[in-house]
Amino acid sequence: MHAAFLAAALLLAGCATAPAPAPVASGPVASQVPPHISAQLVQMGRVVAPPPTAALYAPMQQREPYADVRVARDERYGADPRHRLDVFAPAATGGARPVLVFVHGGAFVAGDKRTGTSPFYDNIALWAVKNGMVGVNITYRLAPQNPWPAAQQDLAAALTWVRQNIAARGGDPARIYVMGHSAGAAHVAQYVAHRQFHVAPGGGIAGAILVSGLFDPVSADPNPPLQAYFGRDPSVYAARSALPGMAAARLPMLVAYAELDPSDFHRQSEQARAALCEAGRCPTFLQLRGHSHMSEVYAINTPDTALTDAIRAFVR
Repeated sequence: MHAAFLAAALLLAGCATAPAPAPVASGPVASQVPPHISAQLVQMGRVVAPPPTAALYAPMQQREPYADVRVARDERYGADPRHRLDVFAPAATGGARPVLVFVHGGAFVAGDKRTGTSPFYDNIALWAVKNGMVGVNITYRLAPQNPWPAAQQDLAAALTWVRQNIAARGGDPARIYVMGHSAGAAHVAQYVAHRQFHVAPGGGIAGAILVSGLFDPVSADPNPPLQAYFGRDPSVYAARSALPGMAAARLPMLVAYAELDPSDFHRQSEQARAALCEAGRCPTFLQLRGHSHMSEVYAINTPDTALTDAIRAFVR
């Protein structure tokens, strides 16, 4: 992660079930980025740029009120002011649905499940409801005030709340899929890898979706955000690496990264794939052509289904 990543990251941080897609094979996924957006993403380059990328995708997103969706905001799952989550469920009652829990990024030191009236990351939970799920967006404590393993403790607390309460919102507590992006993917991987945080055997989840994450602080590019969460003493990094625990986990995983991601996300994603495959548990593994670090998630709930087709197939 270079300086552009740190600077940009600090700035941000219909309910009918759609037909199931065909299974998605691992490998490069052809770009569905609209040409006018593609040109601007290429011009930005391989950086993390939330505000300018959000400006490109916000006009394509829904705005409140959301038709046929019940939204419960700022449910409290713990005592800290950041222990909050939003639940998106279909307005019409029906059978229990799979649950998609989304964990936002923000370079470990920033970010939120929603800022002001931004359509992000409501877009992910809305997509989940449209595709036969219940969507949950969570917020957690941030570094440097709350270093490792605060976010894993928070994820465990949030999952405990979801397991206890989601049936009343139309969700199936036996089918919880956790999706993380960027630092959020790192936090999900850490939760999966370190069993002391698990709320139930196997983590109490049905699968993990890891989008442009950092999984091994030992081999990651050293930078202030990484050190803010994992500490400045590299001697503890091996014990805090997610890779050994991920390889040992008997949990389905989907790993994806963007073509225009900064290079460290490429290396870390490939490293995770290699560790899982060496353990005989190759994940669904995607490179999203044409996308950048932020566009891959800002495009969710638009006609661009490069990532979401894979998520739908993974959940089903």
